[in-house]
Amino acid sequence: MSLWATKSIRVLRAEAEEAGEHALHRALGPLNLITLGIGAIIGAGIFVLTGKAAAVHAGPAVWISMALVGVACAFAGLCYAEMASTVPVAGSAYTYAYATMGELVAWIIGWDLVLEYAAGAATVGVGWSGHLVSLLGQLGIHLPNGLTHAPTEWCTAAEVAAHLKDPAKNVFCVAEGLNRTGAILNVPAVFVVALMSTILVIGIKESAKVNNLIVILKVAIVLLVVAVGLGHINTANWTPLIPPNTGEWGTFGWSGVLRGAGLVFFAYIGFDAVSTAAQEAKNPQKDMPVGILGSLAVCTLLYIIVSAVLTGMVPYASLGGDAPVADAMKAVGAPGWVRILIDIGAVLGLGSVILVMLLGQSRVFYSMSRDGLIGKWGGAVHPKFRTPYLSTIFTGIAVALATGILPLGLLGQLVNIGTLLAFVLVCAGVWILRGKRPDLDRPFRTPFMPIVPILGILCCLGLMATLPADTWLRLIVWLLIGFVIYFGYGKRNSVLQRQIASGTTPT
Repeated sequence: MSLWATKSIRVLRAEAEEAGEHALHRALGPLNLITLGIGAIIGAGIFVLTGKAAAVHAGPAVWISMALVGVACAFAGLCYAEMASTVPVAGSAYTYAYATMGELVAWIIGWDLVLEYAAGAATVGVGWSGHLVSLLGQLGIHLPNGLTHAPTEWCTAAEVAAHLKDPAKNVFCVAEGLNRTGAILNVPAVFVVALMSTILVIGIKESAKVNNLIVILKVAIVLLVVAVGLGHINTANWTPLIPPNTGEWGTFGWSGVLRGAGLVFFAYIGFDAVSTAAQEAKNPQKDMPVGILGSLAVCTLLYIIVSAVLTGMVPYASLGGDAPVADAMKAVGAPGWVRILIDIGAVLGLGSVILVMLLGQSRVFYSMSRDGLIGKWGGAVHPKFRTPYLSTIFTGIAVALATGILPLGLLGQLVNIGTLLAFVLVCAGVWILRGKRPDLDRPFRTPFMPIVPILGILCCLGLMATLPADTWLRLIVWLLIGFVIYFGYGKRNSVLQRQIASGTTPT
């Protein structure tokens, strides 16, 4: 039964307020938290996934797909906001699960967050490298392929049958799964992860300043895209709003709108990372809900507007390329400098996503280490910078290796399902905690209980059901590895388990 023992809310709050060598620096205000969320959300999604979802699945109704995902995320966001104000401690869903569902569930969600944040940062790192190479190419600077691609590529069965994937990468698909490309290392991807890790080690205040600057620039570029696009809208491109189904589920019709929502969900990942910075917020009880819900609202609005403008500029079928926004601008004759700014926006946007994902991962390790579930290195705080520097450095090294040698196709499959599982458990945690501890002070309360968490659980489980079977298999394998680590190390070194054994468990 000790596996289901929960950690006291009082103890969690006391740990968050303690001073000394293990304390993090409280430097983030509400605006910092909102921009942190925007920095995590606006990245490749707005520049790439919008076009792909329109061309392949939803047609001009892609903005409805965006709205549906925004609503689904709002259910989870409201639950995150209550948890973050009630349990204002670093660790996000891991800490919330520890307080509501017990240590074993907390370990599962903590291990799952490793999959979300680390794989997410690595995925975005590969995308950042691709956009940087594209931008430098427009400026006449060409980097060698051997230093801008991973030495491996993920090949599907269909690509094996065709025997060729990408001549530019010298990839010949001879077997399903990982194949050699002939490249040495994706150097730009490794560089950006190392750079963002260094900024995070130096300090949370400095990290927030860098993120704020990037967010201002990339939002300005997104608004520029909207301003230019509005002058080239042809309303005929919006008719029919939902193209008829082709006979295949998920290709146009309402099934296509739903399938498009599953695809663009990746674009919304990141607002939950705001909650990992609770111990670095000046007034977490008040400001964490503002940061979580504010960033989600701003980004949902921007996504809906951009997707509507994009499908109004050009026929939706022409948006299936790797750079749909730039392609649309080229099709309507927009100046070349606009297309260059779009690439700059993509590079900046992806850079801030990596920053926030690495921040989230290191803070989860910090919390797990304080609880004894992983080594003391995770909880080590730099005496000058007041950041969990060792967890940041080790996370950066692992992510840099993954982003430098693994292909985008493999990394991207690991992120969505990890995030959705985290959302399910947070929604369940709010519901459980309301029943177990109705007396707790809740500066923010999720409205319409228990309808909102139930809808959040159902929406996330529904999106999980649309994911391929092999993605589920990878999640199961990842969790099994986590169980080996927990029962081999974590349970034996858990602070809570030792307190239970000695009869000194705090209440």
